Amino acid sequence: MLKGLAITPPVIGRITIGKIVEKNGKRLPEKDDQFTLTTQVQQRGEWMLHPLNETLRKATSGKLRAIPVRVLFNDPDLNLRSEYSLFDRDTGRPVCVGNGETCRRVTDAGIEALPCPSPDGCTFGRQGNCKPYGRLNVIVGDDDEMGSFILRTTSYNSIRTLAARLHYFRAVSGNLLACLPLELKLRGKSTTQSFRSAIYYVDLGVRSGNKLEQALIEAKELDTRRRAAGFDQAALDAAARRGFANGAFEDSPDERAAVAEEFYPEPTPNRQSAGDGGADETAGTPQSTLRDKLERKAVLLGGKAA
Repeated sequence: MLKGLAITPPVIGRITIGKIVEKNGKRLPEKDDQFTLTTQVQQRGEWMLHPLNETLRKATSGKLRAIPVRVLFNDPDLNLRSEYSLFDRDTGRPVCVGNGETCRRVTDAGIEALPCPSPDGCTFGRQGNCKPYGRLNVIVGDDDEMGSFILRTTSYNSIRTLAARLHYFRAVSGNLLACLPLELKLRGKSTTQSFRSAIYYVDLGVRSGNKLEQALIEAKELDTRRRAAGFDQAALDAAARRGFANGAFEDSPDERAAVAEEFYPEPTPNRQSAGDGGADETAGTPQSTLRDKLERKAVLLGGKAA
């Protein structure tokens, strides 16, 4: 394989919680309180909806706040990659990527390995709006068992929750994480930073209607069928690990500008804060209807939208 090029899971679509809109001549991220599945094709500056988006919406009442998924790998860190990241807003290129201990930073001398004290302790990071940046790959539907949808996030709550769930599910399943029937869920909470209004973050659980014990039984049955068919999960994880390690930065050049636009926009005085530093967390749109308020309340209480 080409050295210096990160080999990442094949992506057939995106999962987002918001979109890019044009306001006062600027393209800015707009928050939402539901999932949207898109293709990787843009038309007139907007991402085209994936056919599965309509399929999932027809199968649920109200807004799309749960998506049945599986993950590709048994290793949680292969499914969810997260680092402290700083992007150049003009070019969309990553400038510095670190894990809290070491970082890879673009300098005049090339890419250097330097200490990473995390954004709060890094003068360089604070000046450039360094923040956590995570990418989660999941399988949605049965059409392509190796093709994944990617969810990108700069939300502390989402990254922390997803990382915990993935590690816990691998532990309780006996390293059968890739066989578990899971579900992405949008949850709500209030914080002092959001001025007590609802913000949303991404969680991962067993599919609706299933108990953990039943999910574990299904995972063992699927693992048995895969092994009988010759499916080698350990080899798949090893191949993915080598692919990620093959390049300095994961996002491809044609994706970087869109990533910077969505998650690292130019700060404007009138932008409403999401309350947690995450582009996929929202305190709701500025003009909320009564229905929107009731639905946000339902999410906070753990109920379903009407």
